[in-house]
Amino acid sequence: MPEIEDAASLPGVPDAFQRLWTPHRMVYINGEGKPKDAAQCPFCSSPGRDDADGLVVHRGEHAFVVMNLFPYSPGHLLVCPYRHVADYTDLTTDETREVAELTQQAMRVVRRVSGPDGFNLGMNQGAVAGAGISMHLHQHVVPRWGGDMNFLPIVAQTRAVPQLLGDARQLLADAWRE
Repeated sequence: MPEIEDAASLPGVPDAFQRLWTPHRMVYINGEGKPKDAAQCPFCSSPGRDDADGLVVHRGEHAFVVMNLFPYSPGHLLVCPYRHVADYTDLTTDETREVAELTQQAMRVVRRVSGPDGFNLGMNQGAVAGAGISMHLHQHVVPRWGGDMNFLPIVAQTRAVPQLLGDARQLLADAWRE
């Protein structure tokens, strides 16, 4: 076995690079733990918990707003109908209206709390379209700032999110009531 001259070249040993190790994200990246049915659906179970534990920001009549457990940026919200439905065309008129209204209000609240430069809004319909949980429709509200994404997502499949979910949820829930 060859002798190693520089121990810093070993995995896990500090070197000149700053690394952000996020092994917990491998579950998401590998698709492990994805719900198999409505009983395992996080968007069905979240509203049944208290707001802080379920990461719920706001509850409407037909839909609710929840923090994304794997956010792209601080304040990344999801607007979900309570009803377990996968396809946008299967929403009722009332559900469609409330998802749209809550998306608009989510943008207003995030602007007030953190002043993003813009937003990405979207629904991924089906796993092939990028839906992490394709069985329950959810609208993404992703705040964006100039220069907020760097090389980490490309090189390391990692995002640096500078705010804890619970802290972001509390700020947004408080602002929602204002």
